[in-house]
Amino acid sequence: MPRIHFQQQLAELKDKLLAMAALSQQAVESAVDAYLQRDEGLAQYVRQNETAINTAQRELDEMAYELLAKEQPMAIDLRFILAVIKINHDLERIGDQSVGLARRTRDSLRMDFVDLPVDLGAMGEYATRMIRTAIQALLEGDARLADSVRDMDDEIDRMNRRAITDLLSLIQERPNCTQQAMNGLFVARSLERISDHACNIASDVIFWVRGADIRHNANHAASD
Repeated sequence: MPRIHFQQQLAELKDKLLAMAALSQQAVESAVDAYLQRDEGLAQYVRQNETAINTAQRELDEMAYELLAKEQPMAIDLRFILAVIKINHDLERIGDQSVGLARRTRDSLRMDFVDLPVDLGAMGEYATRMIRTAIQALLEGDARLADSVRDMDDEIDRMNRRAITDLLSLIQERPNCTQQAMNGLFVARSLERISDHACNIASDVIFWVRGADIRHNANHAASD
């Protein structure tokens, strides 16, 4: 009977993590839409939503650490709880990056509109797809799907490098657009960091399922 109760607690922990993931994913999508549409109201919503994300993070951590202390789980159950704690942190950081994007929207509204030579919408869609896929891998316990998220990281890095090149060229050619271009650079960098956090989540799914810690392999880990 105690074992059944423990498995029910693990299932509840997973449900809470998926709810947290939904909040973070919504924050990214809303923040990107706010920037692209120059929507101050939507940006304000993202900033207000940060409170819900932070509250969810604290509740998840408390539950996970309580399970570790009381149940002293072994093997795959231990790996799952440790993965939840790390994924929870990455989801909170995704929320923070989304708030940063919302601030860029506010900043952009103080500037004249400039059609930047970079597809930040495509970067945003790619970053959110990486998050969705990483969460799907978590939901299904699918390490191969998690592998695919890590493989996607090279493309978002390429998109970010292209954005940097094109926006720096814009600054050289049209110095009067420097503020707008710099704002775009910050947005691209935030989206690249969000994608790194999606990679971290995928790595933690792999750790849970396979027992292999690959977070620090190559350059896939987010540092912020």
